[in-house]
Amino acid sequence: MSAATAPVSGPDPDAFRRDFVAFAIESEVLRFGEFRTKAGRDSPYFFNAGLFCDGHVLGEVSRFYAQAALASGIRFDLLFGPAYKGITLAAGTAMALAALGHNVPFCFNRKEAKDHGEGGNIVGASLAGRVLIIDDVISAGTSVRESVELIRAAGATPAGVLIAVDRQEKGQGDLSAAQEVRRDFGMPVTAIATLDDILATLRGRPEQRGNVEKIEEYRRRYGAAA
Repeated sequence: MSAATAPVSGPDPDAFRRDFVAFAIESEVLRFGEFRTKAGRDSPYFFNAGLFCDGHVLGEVSRFYAQAALASGIRFDLLFGPAYKGITLAAGTAMALAALGHNVPFCFNRKEAKDHGEGGNIVGASLAGRVLIIDDVISAGTSVRESVELIRAAGATPAGVLIAVDRQEKGQGDLSAAQEVRRDFGMPVTAIATLDDILATLRGRPEQRGNVEKIEEYRRRYGAAA
C-alpha cells in the first residue's frame, strides 16, 4: 500500500519542524556546548539520536518522522531502517503513519546474514516497490550506500532518505552530506528539521542568544552552499 503524501494542516505547515527542535531541546537530545564532530570540527551543538530511549520520547519522535514523511512529497510503499538506530525509527514511524491513516510495511537489515530459519539479512516485510530509508543523521553516507545496495539488489527502488536533522554543513567537499547523497544516488533527502529550523527556534528564545551567535559563526566557517 502506497503512502500518499498529505499536506500538514494549519496555517504554518512547517511549524512541526520547530516543534521538533523544541522537543529535542527539552529531551536533551539536542545539546549546546563544545562537541567534537566525526569530521574533527568543534561544534557548538550536538544532536544525539541515541537518547530517543524511552517509550514516550520514541513515540513523540516517531510522530515527527511520520509528519515529515508525509510533508516531503516523496512517494513510498515501504520503510527501511538500517541497523541499528534505523530499526526502531522505522518501526516507530510505521506505527505513527498507521495512526494517521497510512498503513505502510517496514523492514530492516541484520548486520550479518542469518544462515538458519528463514535465513537472509532482511527482517520484516519484503523489500519491494518504492522504499523510504529512515535513519537518524547522515555523516559519511556509508549507511545510505549500504541501504541503497540492499534495496536495489532486491529489485526494489530507493525512493529517498528521511533523517532527523540536516546540519547543512560541508561534507567531504563543498556540498553537505545530504547534498552528496542526492548527487551520488539521484534521490531526495529530507529531514524533520534543518539547521535553519534550529536557528529559527533559538532566535525566539532570548536566553539562547549566545548559542545562536556561536552556531551562526560555526555556519559561516563550515556551512554548505544552499
